[in-house]
Amino acid sequence: MSDAFTAPERIGFVGLGKMGAPMIRNLKKAGFELALNDVDARLARTLGEELGAQIFEHLPDLARACRVVITMVPDGKIVREIALGHTRMPGPGATERPASGLVAGFARGSVLIDMSSSAPVGTRALGAELAAYGVDMIDAPVSGGVRRAITGQLAVMIGGDPALIERCRPVLSAMGSQLFVVGGLGAGDAIKCLNNYVSAAGLLAAAEGLVAAQRFGLDTGKALEVLNASSGKNNSTEHKFAQFILSRTFASGFSIALMAKDLRTALELAQQVEAPMPLGAHCVPVWNDAEKTLGASADHTEIVRVLERVTGSELR
Repeated sequence: MSDAFTAPERIGFVGLGKMGAPMIRNLKKAGFELALNDVDARLARTLGEELGAQIFEHLPDLARACRVVITMVPDGKIVREIALGHTRMPGPGATERPASGLVAGFARGSVLIDMSSSAPVGTRALGAELAAYGVDMIDAPVSGGVRRAITGQLAVMIGGDPALIERCRPVLSAMGSQLFVVGGLGAGDAIKCLNNYVSAAGLLAAAEGLVAAQRFGLDTGKALEVLNASSGKNNSTEHKFAQFILSRTFASGFSIALMAKDLRTALELAQQVEAPMPLGAHCVPVWNDAEKTLGASADHTEIVRVLERVTGSELR
């Protein structure tokens, strides 16, 4: 492996949404040059003007301008389309590249960093296909939400070749304060979906408990205070209920569609590796139904509304 990717290296970034936009601002603060692409051309132009970044309408052109490209999009299927622009696997010794996608413009030795929450098995498959064209890949999904994306304090879960990860460390450090190297390619995506499963199960359990407490006649705020001083405390009781649910703002910045997708990925992974996940088998359908009932764009903390509709009362 050659030199590390340090500022002012030009970094390509695809996906400029709620998480992507603050992440590229932190790359800019760290001194990196930027090349941007998004399906929303107006959003890309606005951020480009703000940050003095070049906008690329076509992915191959963006890849030609950068040695490193980051993807921050909803799922691995979109990452695959961005990267390859095709579905066929190159044959042994293939040299012809597809006409679309990043790989059409990537030079050999270029790196794709997928920071989306993708399916681990799909990430491994994509990495193998990119390797056939001489392109490297690491997966580096994040946790911490929009708030920590803004402050540059995301937790980053990284899978891939250790030497390649070290080359990319300066780039990742500009966006995250905690970098966890967890294994080979796909390992970051695996722990990310499992983390979100544990988080979502805890949120749902706490919501059920507080709804029952309110129905019994307990003060909801007092019940939450007890949970946070007792063994029932979890991330959601500490950082989501008072802030987003009891306040009725529902503004955590993470959609119910993305949470449900990550839970499906976690259950699929458990099935693929033959790991028991009986609670997940019950939890995932609840989140799937909530996504359908509330709409894909609803904040994931709004899952409490499903319980409230049954009881006819709100948690406050």
